[in-house]
Amino acid sequence: MRTVERPAWRWLIGGGSVVVLAVAWYLLTGPLELLSPVQFPSTEDAIDALAQLMRPGYAGATLWSHILSSVELVLLGFAVAVATGTPLGLLMGRSRVAHAYFNSIFQLIRPIAPIAWIPLTILWFGLGIAAKVFVVWLAAFAPIVINTIAGAQNIDPVLVAAAQVHGASRRHILFDIVIPASMPTIFTGLRISLQACWMVLVASEFVGSFTGIGHIMILATRDLNAGMIFIAMCCVSLLGALSSWALARVEHWVIPWRP
Repeated sequence: MRTVERPAWRWLIGGGSVVVLAVAWYLLTGPLELLSPVQFPSTEDAIDALAQLMRPGYAGATLWSHILSSVELVLLGFAVAVATGTPLGLLMGRSRVAHAYFNSIFQLIRPIAPIAWIPLTILWFGLGIAAKVFVVWLAAFAPIVINTIAGAQNIDPVLVAAAQVHGASRRHILFDIVIPASMPTIFTGLRISLQACWMVLVASEFVGSFTGIGHIMILATRDLNAGMIFIAMCCVSLLGALSSWALARVEHWVIPWRP
């Protein structure tokens, strides 16, 4: 009976904390006037900004157009990171030669922040979608590789030895033992990677964007429109939470045995 009640209690506590935060926001920026509109937008400023975004729009488009543009960018960068980072992580995790060859290059490049690549990105790809996807990919790539390596290296060698004794090929060992056993750790990397995509979204949309949530923030900063910045930040937060929830559903479907 307790296990059934726990999710409801979690939702109740989480919803209560959001309500308390909203009330504190209203009091501090409204009746108490402890925060000026320049420091933090009031609830009225945020509602006005949201209304403007819905219709007629801001920064050249409506809210839904900005959201679709940003979601497309994040999903493309994340998909490319999964397609490149997962195979590389499996290769480095299972091959000492590959690990020795790629690890030094990977460790040299990994500390460089994705935003630091923007000048070179513009030179390489121009101002199109490829440049923005590249910046998002840079943020998402490292967590996937690191966690995939860890998952591939932590497989029980007895399982691999037993499969080899029974005549299993390298292909069967990879797809029947290595990948399934690495899945929990791989999905840990995917969750971190997906959040990194949303964190670097604003920086990626510095590269010649005409729509997107980051584009809203950039123009709102120039206009000193704190309400618009706040709404854009809320959109990133909600979209990040929603995408994490969706990835958790995928994880539960792929590895249902994980608690």
